[in-house]
Amino acid sequence: MRERPIINCMKSKSVFLGLVVPVFALLGACTHTPLNFGELQLSEDCSPDTAYFVNNAFPIINSSCAKSGCHDAISSEEDVDLSSWNAIMNSDVVKPGNPDGSKLYEVLFKSGEDRMPPPPELALSDGQKAVIRLWIEQGALNNECIGACDTSVVTYSGSIVPLMSNNCIGCHSGASPSGGISLTSYSDVAVVAGNGKLYGTVAGLSGYSSMPPGVSLNDCLVETIRLWVENGYPND
Repeated sequence: MRERPIINCMKSKSVFLGLVVPVFALLGACTHTPLNFGELQLSEDCSPDTAYFVNNAFPIINSSCAKSGCHDAISSEEDVDLSSWNAIMNSDVVKPGNPDGSKLYEVLFKSGEDRMPPPPELALSDGQKAVIRLWIEQGALNNECIGACDTSVVTYSGSIVPLMSNNCIGCHSGASPSGGISLTSYSDVAVVAGNGKLYGTVAGLSGYSSMPPGVSLNDCLVETIRLWVENGYPND
């Protein structure tokens, strides 16, 4: 049995697609039985030393890779689907406990067109790479904590920027941002905050396309955006 390489997604789409690029070839004639395990492990408290799949790792993967035309559930380029925990594990791109042997992590450090996301898209930040690495190191668990969101103090730099980086920038950045909307700077975000699109899309209001695609922000993050917008979306 030979190991699947990673895939390089075609540039035929206007939006470059996420984390995983080189090529996953099919496993010869082997029969691949889909896995369906890893019941969600829910924690009441959030440990600062833990990378949680739902809170930390998946927003990055979903924003940067599980996109239409590449590795979402419908497209599944080269049979690589990164749209959920089970799909990721079934795609053989993660070796729990071994980030350096995991294709999902390795491609983040490739050069040129082999890098994910590929140029001219923005590379993942060092912090985002560290989250993916830690999540895999800790066993690539299907886990979530519910005590991480705090709306008592909402600021652009401390609340909105991290939220955008983890959930939105993967699609809304680079030379051809999705929908022609870039969210990489305060001025960009202020435009959609002011015209109602920012809150309307994340809250799933009538007349708006829900964002992020395929997965909703949790109620606390939506409330964070609502509070910031209602406060006049200050650049603080």
